[in-house]
Amino acid sequence: MKGKKNDSPITGARILVETLIKNGVDTIFGYPGGAVLNIYDELFNYKDRIRHILVSHEQHAAHAADGYARSSGKAGVCLATSGPGATNLVTGIATAFVDSVPVVAITGNVGIPFLGKDSFQEVDIAGITMPIVKHNWIVEDVCDLEQIVNEAFIVALSGRPGPVLIDIPKDVITSIVKEKIPDNSNNERAFRLLDRSKRETFNDEDIKKAASLINASCRPVIYAGGGVNNSGANIQLKKFAEMLNAPVVLSLMGMSAFPNEHPLNAGLVGMHGTIASNKAVEKADLLIAAGARFSDRVTCSTEPDKAVRFAKKAKIIHIDIDPAEINKNVSSDAFITGDIKIVLEKLIKKIDVKKTDEWKNEIDKLKVNIYSKKKSLHPYFVIQETARAIGGKAIVVTDVGQHQIWTAQFYPFKNPGSFLTSGGMGTMGYGMGAAAGAKIANPGKPVVLFTGDGSFRMDCAEMATFVKYKLPILIIIFNNRTLGMLRQWQNHFFASKYYETDLDNRGPDFIKLADAYDVTGFRTPDEPSFLEALNKSMELLTLGKPALIEVIIGKDEKVSPMIPVK
Repeated sequence: MKGKKNDSPITGARILVETLIKNGVDTIFGYPGGAVLNIYDELFNYKDRIRHILVSHEQHAAHAADGYARSSGKAGVCLATSGPGATNLVTGIATAFVDSVPVVAITGNVGIPFLGKDSFQEVDIAGITMPIVKHNWIVEDVCDLEQIVNEAFIVALSGRPGPVLIDIPKDVITSIVKEKIPDNSNNERAFRLLDRSKRETFNDEDIKKAASLINASCRPVIYAGGGVNNSGANIQLKKFAEMLNAPVVLSLMGMSAFPNEHPLNAGLVGMHGTIASNKAVEKADLLIAAGARFSDRVTCSTEPDKAVRFAKKAKIIHIDIDPAEINKNVSSDAFITGDIKIVLEKLIKKIDVKKTDEWKNEIDKLKVNIYSKKKSLHPYFVIQETARAIGGKAIVVTDVGQHQIWTAQFYPFKNPGSFLTSGGMGTMGYGMGAAAGAKIANPGKPVVLFTGDGSFRMDCAEMATFVKYKLPILIIIFNNRTLGMLRQWQNHFFASKYYETDLDNRGPDFIKLADAYDVTGFRTPDEPSFLEALNKSMELLTLGKPALIEVIIGKDEKVSPMIPVK
């Protein structure tokens, strides 16, 4: 340990904190409570080594750990007390699970003798989270704690990443170990797990079969998902696409996996996808899915057996690190189970270069800007101007709703992993916590959050976190005084019966609310006022202060296109 020697007893709490440090943890997001106060007491002793970020709600601790992980490539760590503290993490853990984000969640619990006896603030958090974690542990012996923490990081980060949970009863946290903490750097069980995660799960025949289908195709399309970013396969994907001269269509989680300005980028695919991307899939004779799971929002099907209509003219190659995803939603003609980066490197050596531009040119003709200039302030203008002002290195975060899709459609992403959003769970209230985590992980990069008035009401308390830790994050709220995406659905599919989606006269004054948190806010009803507010906000960011811009848009401003699911 650097600095002053820690002469405190070797307790479970100390073992936990020191093992976190050994695993490279420098930041932990949490909220204290009775069952974890001993951990907080130990964190105080190591505050020069590991930084604790106090959030306003445990759910946002999980989202902050998620944003930290997605934007850094490291595992994010969150900490909560027993009972309601632990259950408040659940939505954030589920969000990370569906989107394959490595989060290590740590919860306290009542002492072992009190488990199962309806003790104060007791809950079976291991049982509750079992379906939404890669693995969880209840630590029953302090001597197992170091090994379990080491395993937790290996499991979270290996293979298809995802969240794990460690539940530590209070008597394990307070237990004192008489002997010096053993050095388990050669932990055999943990290293067996690591070795198993690195095994190749495909062979040369799998590569040859896929390459044969690729070389025989005339109209190939690459469907890229979040797995491309997770594996760091962005360079390989670009080379692969250029060799095939193939359009690249992107899932919501795949946005930023392929440069926005690249001529082969056809954009978002699926329910709210571009005309070019959806037509490319419809016309393709081969669809190569890389790190994508054929979700219902992409196939536009609510029934798995109807998903066969997706890319119905095409043979399908599915590349994914998780064998459970293969043939789950859409049957494939060939598949390769493995790390996408390794798979693409091997395929690149086996495929022929397609020199003809006929297929590419056909899709290029379908690339149209669906935004038409309007007198009112439009999300396209807001997003484009924000991107221009904040620069190409920005990390872009969203909550969930119309603003999320507008951001995916209109923001000119340049860098891999620069778009953080709740894709699979669609978690309203994700954005503020995730933005805080991203900024703490990347202090040198600007961070902008696009949110809606409905989502912002769920997570606005995290403005206190932004101010307390001097996080210069730009918050842009699209305020249409309604739950916009739900209103759009009610308009299209429920005969315009708008019930319980309008927020008129129910929402707070966001500018006054921001002021209460010591955040400078601006209300902008038109383009000139937005540009003025944006300039002032950029000045505040350079001073290390967060800023908020409320963008007033029409209640019936819609996301377009919208393909109904069947």
